[in-house]
This record gives sequence, structure tokens and C-alpha cells, in this order.
Amino acid sequence: MTDAKNAAITKRHLMKHLLPLTYIDAVTKAGSIRKAAETLAITSTALNRRILAMEEELGVPIFERLPRGVRLTTAGEILIHHIREQLTDMERVKSQIADLTGERRGHVSIACSQALLSFFLPEQITIYRKEHPAVTFSILLRDRAAAEQALTDFSADLLLVFEPIRLFEFQTLLNIRQPLHVVMGKDHPLAKHDSLRLRECLQFPLALPTEEFGVRQLLEAAVRRTSLSLDPVVESDSFEYLRSHAIAENVLTFQIPIGLPGNDDFSGIVSRPVAEQDVPPGLLYFGQLRGRTMPVAAARFAHQMLEHFQSRYQCD
Repeated sequence: MTDAKNAAITKRHLMKHLLPLTYIDAVTKAGSIRKAAETLAITSTALNRRILAMEEELGVPIFERLPRGVRLTTAGEILIHHIREQLTDMERVKSQIADLTGERRGHVSIACSQALLSFFLPEQITIYRKEHPAVTFSILLRDRAAAEQALTDFSADLLLVFEPIRLFEFQTLLNIRQPLHVVMGKDHPLAKHDSLRLRECLQFPLALPTEEFGVRQLLEAAVRRTSLSLDPVVESDSFEYLRSHAIAENVLTFQIPIGLPGNDDFSGIVSRPVAEQDVPPGLLYFGQLRGRTMPVAAARFAHQMLEHFQSRYQCD
């Protein structure tokens, strides 16, 4: 029997062994047996039967049944941590087995800030998939707190968010220095300058991200040290919208450079750095859950990202 056939048989046996564990994981994420059953494309009766069988085998309940769903018991919390480690190990094993067949398969899940969606990640994923076309990706748009949660519940392999990070179990792979940039239409009066002082910017109408975003927090911290104030005419939780509005009304907005196009000709917008003496740079955090061994595909993609960051930005 060839290595390829052996590899295929081994993968089927491994997946069959782990199937009950994926059911427990799905119910935990959904918070409901019915919702998990819909995701898994099985009946809720069949799924509940599988869970009851595992609870009987363990001798303790895994889930507490509530009027509107389920939640993990203390024993269930212990079990789900073990399950997610097992599923992660399986992804790594599947990648290694796929190597025997000459294929580079796998899946990479990334939780990230909104600023990275439009330009940076599509470019990096495209580069990676040219070399590894069988690798698939999930991109999870999350604010900082939700992104950290995605790491701890193993729904994300990698995290890429703008400061601050509060997750104790976060393992930093790299901190990427990001100076604040002012974004405007190419016909704005300030577009002729190479860099700008914050005081100059605040003399014009502003379209700003809402207060939960790190960019807004950098601006708020900067104006607190002065007699200046932020008085936006528009606020939004969408950086894409803010860029569009900057063109439509010829107002100013602010973003970090990694979330901007690589040239000034894109869609009529330009960006200029704000003087660092006015607004010190923030940090973009790239990392993973501490102590977790990443699947092979995720580890390879992380290596590509590290090389890119170190070649383009100031990093710690």
C-alpha cells in the first residue's frame, strides 16, 4: 500500500475517533444543543444522545441544562480545555500526514482588528496561498476583548490587534510600532504636506472612530496633554466608512498605516503621518495563546507574517 493511501486511511481513523469531541466543542460554542445540531447538520436528538453517552462514560454532567440553552459545568470546563488541545493537535497531525501525500493542507484562523481587513490580510493570505493553495483561512473580525476570547476558546490560532492587550495568557510573537496617520482626500489643503502637527489637523472637520478603538484612544490621550479638543462631525465603528467619508465631505480621519493602501492613488485618498511629538505611536500586537502548539499551517503563516513585519516596520 502506498504512503498516500496509508495517510488517507490514518486520517479517517483519527477523525472518527475525535468526532464526539467536536460535538462537545460545537455545543459549547453555540450555547445550545439545537443550534449546534443545525451547524453540525444532525438532529438535536442524535446530538443530545451523544452528549448523554459521554456524560455517562465520565460519570459527571458536562453541561448544565438551562431554560434557554446549556452551559458548561466545572467538569465540562476541564473537558473542553482538553478537547480543544486535542483538536489543535489533530490539525497539526493532519498537516504532517498531508505532507506525506505531497499536499500542504491545513486551516488558519485569525482574530484581528478591523483596520487590517481591507488591505493587509488579503495581501498576506494571497501570498501564502500561492505556495499552499490547499490551506484555508477563517478571518474573525473582533474587537480587542473578543479577539482575546477567540484565542482562549481555540477558535483562533493567531491574534492581531491594536493596543491595549490585557490577556494574561497572550504570548507576543512581535510588537509592531504604528505611528498615527491622518487620512484625507487628495484635494484636501493638508495633502500637500509630508507630515502634520495635531494642532493643524484639529482646525478641520473630523470623522473619527468610536471610543472603543485604539486609534481614538491615542487621540484622546494626546489631546488631554494639551488645551486642544476632539469635536468630530461624524463618528463610526467602520474604518472603511471613515475613509469614504473623508473623500465625500473632504474631512480628516485617522488610521494606522498597516490599515491603509500602499499608495496615494487608491480611491482618491492620501495619508500623512502625525508628528510623534504630538501623538506617540501605538503598538500592534501579533501573537498566540501562551503554551499552545499551533497547527503546522498556522505556524508557517505566522513565520511569513513575522518576516513581513520585520522588513517593513519598526518592531520589538
